[in-house]
Amino acid sequence: MSDAFSSRERGFESKFQLDEEQKFRALARRDKLFGLWVAKQLGRADADAYAAEVMASNFEKPGDEDMLSKVRGDLKAAGKQVAEGTLRAELANAYAEAAQQIAVK
Repeated sequence: MSDAFSSRERGFESKFQLDEEQKFRALARRDKLFGLWVAKQLGRADADAYAAEVMASNFEKPGDEDMLSKVRGDLKAAGKQVAEGTLRAELANAYAEAAQQIAVK
């Protein structure tokens, strides 16, 4: 009987680990997609490099505010006005797309 419980426990642990890995990959992909969108708004030719900067900025503090702060500052410095609601909507759209891309793999 204890073998059945141990097996079930290992199954739950494996599922949890897989879910966490998928979540991390989706968030990393989201940050890249969001960075590419912002690069387009800025008219940057080095979109991949800029997206990498955006991704790196999201590791400074927990949550997304560090990344959003960087993006807001970059947009403001470039004289681009993008509403806060638009930024957050694009971030949500990027997550939806990223989660779909990760699920397909």
